[in-house]
Amino acid sequence: MRLTEPTPWSDDRFELGEGARWVDGRLVLVDLLAGRLLETTGDAPAPLRELRRLDAPLGAVAPIAGQPGDWLAATGTGIAVLTGTDGYRRIADLESGNPAPARMNDAIADPHGRFWAGSMAYDSTPGAGTLYRYAGAGAPVPVVTGLTIANGPAFDAGGTTMYLADTPRGEVDRFTVAPRTGDLSGREPFVRLTAAEGLPDGMTVDAAGHLWIALWGGYAVRRYRPDGTLDRELRLPTAQPTSVCLGGPNLTRLFITTAHQTLTTPHRIDGALLAIDTTTPGLPTHPATLR
Repeated sequence: MRLTEPTPWSDDRFELGEGARWVDGRLVLVDLLAGRLLETTGDAPAPLRELRRLDAPLGAVAPIAGQPGDWLAATGTGIAVLTGTDGYRRIADLESGNPAPARMNDAIADPHGRFWAGSMAYDSTPGAGTLYRYAGAGAPVPVVTGLTIANGPAFDAGGTTMYLADTPRGEVDRFTVAPRTGDLSGREPFVRLTAAEGLPDGMTVDAAGHLWIALWGGYAVRRYRPDGTLDRELRLPTAQPTSVCLGGPNLTRLFITTAHQTLTTPHRIDGALLAIDTTTPGLPTHPATLR
């Protein structure tokens, strides 16, 4: 099956679909506000299967190295380990002390096994969001503060470059990452977008080093070259794409989660999981390492 147009991948529609990752030959994603972890095949459209349902928002997960079926999750106001069908172990509560009621948002493991998780205020209070780094032991460390809605991050193949979006501000910044420690340096603007173009949400880096960005409100996904110039724009039939993932056959199938949150008259495609084939493969999803 060759997909030349954005194609709905199931009949499910989400208020806020997010966190698409290709893990062990399947697509994993979240129904964020409903706290649901879901999976599906990458071969053909099919109903989504629920893996877990939490009583708190579930921003994103990463598989755990050496623990098949277990997940490190950005959920509620912190980070937790999800085991089996119902196991839950809190690692850290990070946001319950935030002056603005807040929750965790996007998260991912880097090629070195560190887990990076962002937060945001429910009302998008400017500056209330933080990006945390968790190295698998001890307490998570705040590494970028003063964000509004932290999205991404996304890493290059070696884990030495990180891209981070602050969605309402229309900003994607690039950082240098120290391989051994995960320390960040060299922060620089990478992409600046207007609301008319769409605001940067979830992101992923492909094998050629290009950055794919889901554009909330922009009806589009864009791919940027490492020098920050626009390489390609993929127009979509839905207003609010939220995350992107390259998976499926040869890691060349682009999966796009979307949302109907805030839309007064959603289109029948809004909130759908979409798929379209590309020519450049993605990078493997890395597991988080617990020490």
